[in-house]
Amino acid sequence: MQLLRSLAIAAGLAAWTIPTASAGPVVCRTSIEAPLDGSPLVEVSRCAPLTTTSELMEQRFFSYTAPYARGVSVINQITDVLGIAMGGREGNRVMGLGFPDQTIVWDGSAVENTYQVLLDQQSNPLPWRTADVSNGFCQGLSQGGCGLSSTPIEPAVTPVRGLW
Repeated sequence: MQLLRSLAIAAGLAAWTIPTASAGPVVCRTSIEAPLDGSPLVEVSRCAPLTTTSELMEQRFFSYTAPYARGVSVINQITDVLGIAMGGREGNRVMGLGFPDQTIVWDGSAVENTYQVLLDQQSNPLPWRTADVSNGFCQGLSQGGCGLSSTPIEPAVTPVRGLW
């Protein structure tokens, strides 16, 4: 009886898993927001892991197709014949139904979409609008502009003859 109780406790502990955590850079953003119920403003902080551009592009590049070293395993060769796409850096995620040539197209689309988003983030499609610059003249040119005389200005330096 004691043995069965010990096995039941061990099975219960085995079913209880500790959540995994990863260490890395984190970016936190704090904003002041108004709640929906009309109470005073609250300060809200949101934190998310930081992903560099090179890491993001590498993730997208191997979204649907595993890297070559992972993709030549026996399991991946069987799934390739059956048309099951195994993706990810480790080649162990089932991504959908697709033969290797189709998964290359999917990876290309993922890289292209990520590239477009990164390009849009670098250059805002809406130009900045500013007030117009004044023309710099107080009156018409025939009246001499802003109190300037209408006589031509002599150059202060004599021109230098070309070497040719």
